[in-house]
Amino acid sequence: MALDGITTSAIVSELKPALVGGRIDKIHQPVADEIRMTIRGLGSGAKKIIISANSAHPRIHLTESTRENPMTAPLFCMVMRKHIAGGKIVDICQPNFERIIILRVESANEMGDITTKNLILEIMGKHSNLILTDENGKILDSIKRVTHEKSSVREVLPGKEYVFPPSQDKKNPLEAERGDFLFSLHLQEGRKIQEFIYQTYTGISPIMAGEICSRAGLDSSNSCQETTIEEGEKLYDAFDKTMAEIKSATYQPAIYYQKENNRIVDFAVLEMTQFSGLQKRSFDSVSALLESFYQERDNAAHIRQKAHDMRRLVMSNIERCVKKKEIQLKTRRETKGMDQWKKKGELLTANIYAVPQGVTTFKTIDYYESDMPEIEIAIDPAKTPAENAQKYFSKYNKAKRTLAALEIQEKQNEEELVYLESVLNALENAKDDADLSEIRTELAESGFIRRQVQKKGAQKPKKSKPLHYVSSDGYDIFVGKSNLQNDELTLRMAESTDIWMHTKDIPGSHVIIRTNGQKELPEATMEEAANLAAFYSKAKNSSMVPVDYTQRKNIKKPNGAKPGMVIYLTNRTIYITPDENRVNQMKTE
Repeated sequence: MALDGITTSAIVSELKPALVGGRIDKIHQPVADEIRMTIRGLGSGAKKIIISANSAHPRIHLTESTRENPMTAPLFCMVMRKHIAGGKIVDICQPNFERIIILRVESANEMGDITTKNLILEIMGKHSNLILTDENGKILDSIKRVTHEKSSVREVLPGKEYVFPPSQDKKNPLEAERGDFLFSLHLQEGRKIQEFIYQTYTGISPIMAGEICSRAGLDSSNSCQETTIEEGEKLYDAFDKTMAEIKSATYQPAIYYQKENNRIVDFAVLEMTQFSGLQKRSFDSVSALLESFYQERDNAAHIRQKAHDMRRLVMSNIERCVKKKEIQLKTRRETKGMDQWKKKGELLTANIYAVPQGVTTFKTIDYYESDMPEIEIAIDPAKTPAENAQKYFSKYNKAKRTLAALEIQEKQNEEELVYLESVLNALENAKDDADLSEIRTELAESGFIRRQVQKKGAQKPKKSKPLHYVSSDGYDIFVGKSNLQNDELTLRMAESTDIWMHTKDIPGSHVIIRTNGQKELPEATMEEAANLAAFYSKAKNSSMVPVDYTQRKNIKKPNGAKPGMVIYLTNRTIYITPDENRVNQMKTE
């Protein structure tokens, strides 16, 4: 469910008692479209809120998570600090049940006088924005500036007067009356009752309109004009009961999942009867629900954005390796006849005095074949028989040198291609900034990018750690998230008797099972570890993926090998189809 007026109302009803009366202590802007604030002085300890104008995930809620902040605060963050840092939140409201939340903050101006500033979050999809205005409604700044070129309807720029987004002439559902509702229902031509609800009343999403129909026992696709008086009464009763829940703040935040694959279907802040057959996870607060629902999506989008340049660099180098491989294959095809050139040179030498002058071809017996067939050799009439023989020897020797160099180049190119594909897989599996930092370091050490010089006083990037799972039998399983981490995990962290796993001839993560000295491990643990190896590999969407396993003592790293590259001779293989649900169900630490 998008953040419609109902969810927005639930957020306001939660934030109001939690934040009103508190003072804004810290303001940060970790990414371009997101503000995080710490509110103190509430008696129950400091509270943190996230306010995001992200095009895909706009929202506001209490948060427990943290995000690394830039060394230099962006302009909008500086404006916020100037005008409302230390200010007191005096009210949080939702005008006319719209997807707009206003935080009213009392703070001192340059003259020391107490004035009220408005921090306005507009939850409008790709047009979402966060705007700070003064006591007179003049815009001080916005997290996204909207010029006349971007919108001829409504500019959002410092110094301009703030006006609400254009109204869609919808009615406030909290003020709906039975007579007006039923009268409007039967006037609708060609509309379904679900469309009537969300197109007539503010802040109701299509899914919530469908829920009201479900509560009334009606099909949401029924025509408004064909609805009977009795059905209309049922629909209004369901509508009115839903609005009563909102007015009394009787919210039941939950995320609904498909039972078969545990995929999220939607979230809601009211009980959803239309999802009665689905699995439900309830939350104590709307903030907890939104934190859970959006955190993974937000983090994934953030990681994708930060990894974009590295991914493009790796893909560019992969394409270069692929083109080089095509050229190498073409060269190998061209050198395929080298033994024939040597043979023709030797046959010409053997028949040096038998070659007539001025001929373009010469036929002789091929003594190298058991049945001694006749062979025809092309001759350049401008050259002597000895010179023609030398020409064939020269072509053979050149091809021989080319082939020797080609075999070295092919090996180097194949190793580089495998390595780059493993880096690409690591970028796909990156979970946080520390993972990306480690991959960047790895690419710098491998010579693909310049090493970044750390500025004086700059914080050292956090060290990324392998993923840690616990099998159903209680065994620790570690999964490397980059090639450097794979080396660290396999060559330094693992004990000699631990089990090492990796997808066979497929880029992926190293997986280590702590055996604690046990010679035999339970079958379930082996399968769970193999599933992790397959899931964190390039073959995560394939079936029957081969996963090699052996004791750590059998793993060797050749001198000069790229990060993450190891060799092993003694191993067994498990074939497994990656199962994401199985990964999600495993305990992590």
